[in-house]
Amino acid sequence: MSNFDLIEATKTFVKETLKGAEGGHDWFHVERVYKNALLIAKGETVNHLVVALGALLHDIADSKFYNGDTTIGPKMAGDFLLKHNVDSTIINHVIKIIENISYSSNIDNTNLFKSAELDVVQDADRLDALGAIGIARTFNYGGFKNRALYDPEIKPNLKLTKAEYKASNAPTINHFYEKLLLLKDKMNTKTGQKIAKQRHQYMVDFLKQFNAEWNGEK
Repeated sequence: MSNFDLIEATKTFVKETLKGAEGGHDWFHVERVYKNALLIAKGETVNHLVVALGALLHDIADSKFYNGDTTIGPKMAGDFLLKHNVDSTIINHVIKIIENISYSSNIDNTNLFKSAELDVVQDADRLDALGAIGIARTFNYGGFKNRALYDPEIKPNLKLTKAEYKASNAPTINHFYEKLLLLKDKMNTKTGQKIAKQRHQYMVDFLKQFNAEWNGEK
């Protein structure tokens, strides 16, 4: 199977698997991350097949929708790639990307796996949590979880542990301060940093407007 055919087969598999998924973690999210990853990879020395497969399969079974089980996604991805006779080195690399890409898995800085391909896919995924799309996804997920939009009495926790982050039911606005506004300074690549800077400012401006409207100032 050619790389092109493998990528097309992977797209079909992901579309089918994520049919009916929550709007912020559906096929369209994966497609955006895939496009972001290809863009970022142009300026990096990476294995482009690993980047493409890592981006397409990174959310095949997000643990937040599987009772926190972080093993399902890597297994599903590995089984799919094995079925298509992908080289074991590539399979293992893609699995490592899936296991280490999430924000929560990096909170305690205990992950030892590093690669240029992970850097690219991680930046691509984080870019989709920023800007206009990031705002839309955040409120979509907050509604999905029936969370309050905002509660001035519940202050953001800027020192969340991994366990606290995963268990949080805080108002949606808190998520901007607890994660999204922190992403700009956690980007790995120059391209990711450049795009993140603009999207970060868009969110800062949104929050200023939100707070002004909340307080009856505009």
